[in-house]
Amino acid sequence: MSLKVETPRDNETNATERRLQWFKMDVRAYAMIGALVVIWILFSLLNDNFITARNLSNLFLQMSVTSVLAIGMVLVIVSGGIDLSVGSIVGLTGGVAAILNVWYDWNTIPVLVVVVALGALIGLIQGWWVAYRAVPAFIVTLGGMLIFRGLLLGISGSQTVSSLSPSFKAIGTAYVMPSIGLILALVAFAITVFMMMRRRSSRKKYGFEVEAAPVHTVKVLFYGLLILSFVILMNQYQGIPVPFVFVIFLAVVFTFITRNTVFGRHVYAIGGNKEAAKLSGIPIKRRMLLVFVLCNTLAAIAGLILTARLNAATMNAGTMYELDAIAACVIGGTSLMGGAGTIVGALIGALVMASLDNGMSIMNLDSYWQFIVKGSILILAVWFDYYSRKKKATD
Repeated sequence: MSLKVETPRDNETNATERRLQWFKMDVRAYAMIGALVVIWILFSLLNDNFITARNLSNLFLQMSVTSVLAIGMVLVIVSGGIDLSVGSIVGLTGGVAAILNVWYDWNTIPVLVVVVALGALIGLIQGWWVAYRAVPAFIVTLGGMLIFRGLLLGISGSQTVSSLSPSFKAIGTAYVMPSIGLILALVAFAITVFMMMRRRSSRKKYGFEVEAAPVHTVKVLFYGLLILSFVILMNQYQGIPVPFVFVIFLAVVFTFITRNTVFGRHVYAIGGNKEAAKLSGIPIKRRMLLVFVLCNTLAAIAGLILTARLNAATMNAGTMYELDAIAACVIGGTSLMGGAGTIVGALIGALVMASLDNGMSIMNLDSYWQFIVKGSILILAVWFDYYSRKKKATD
């Protein structure tokens, strides 16, 4: 029996290999951010109005609904499922909210409570069929897409319900005061520092490799500068859009859930290997049920935001939104095979989609180009995911 003694050269080689592996793991994140930067530079060169406080404020406002849907869709896709009904849920819940607010003169708070509860109930019903009756999620949610759209047409009489109360409309159209925005920036920076320090401390505690202190400090300062720059830019127009504040809040909450809770770890385990998850004692049925409840509750919140922003509930509201949400997730690195994906990645994917829509709109390009470009990017994103998985399996 012989013992191998590592030399300083071996240690240096191993450290280099670890750094290269870390870089390979982050290729998808670099590609997303790089693509977003290229898109912004391209549109700013083609049109001076793209990189302005007003247009970027509209951009973040426009991406809010898709972002909320994408947060919920990440959970479903990571668990190995799919939800094709969220667009129709947006339309139905927005229609119910407008009817209660306009026709029955309900105050905003009761409307919010009822609509969010309706979204949870829909998720409970769909999740029960998927988890406890083993009907494929594709079929259940495809049927739901048709059912909920039909319910919207039935309860509204196929007519637009408009002129919401000012307090309801503020949910989708209001802006945070500049001073409050700066306070929120400080809070966001403090939370970011706390989470990064907590993660670093946890990795050190369990013996995992951590970044060098100077690198960690630079990353913290970079995130702080990014947050502050965003708030200052938004304050040059009217402040941070309230819907985008909802997006950030939900993203923080669900990022914490997916990374730091037993439920989150179970969802990834189910999507990664359902049989192994079952053998390890994970309550798969209860977890899948909760995934759909959360996803459809978020769809109801997205319906409230969209209806408030439009100041009306229309019969076409939410049409094809499920595809935008799925595309945002896939572009952001969520694997359709399940087991991989992040909330932050989905938000970047939603921002990429919104940037393309916004940029092509201000350039007055025909609408068919938007479908062609987004469809092409979606295909490339799925191919990249398949290629990355195949390469990883052969390495």
